[in-house]
Amino acid sequence: MNKKSETVYFDSEEKDLLDSYENDEWVSTLTQEKKRYYEDVAKYSMGKNKRINIRITEKDFHDIQAQGLKNGVPYQTLIAMLIHRYNQGKLTL
Repeated sequence: MNKKSETVYFDSEEKDLLDSYENDEWVSTLTQEKKRYYEDVAKYSMGKNKRINIRITEKDFHDIQAQGLKNGVPYQTLIAMLIHRYNQGKLTL
């Protein structure tokens, strides 16, 4: 769609969705809690400056990957967030 001469064709469902969006009929379902969560994810995925290596069980590794996928976060970011929250006193043992 970079060229002005290109024609874009939408099927009826795509056209309905586009019309609905353009008529401001969409309402965000993002809660403040989820917004803060995603802000934390973005904040702590930036500015990485130290690499560590750890050994964990294969089961724990797969479980943390699954939790990351479930929450839409890369597993390394999830681990970094958990460490950060623990250091901030927001998680306890």
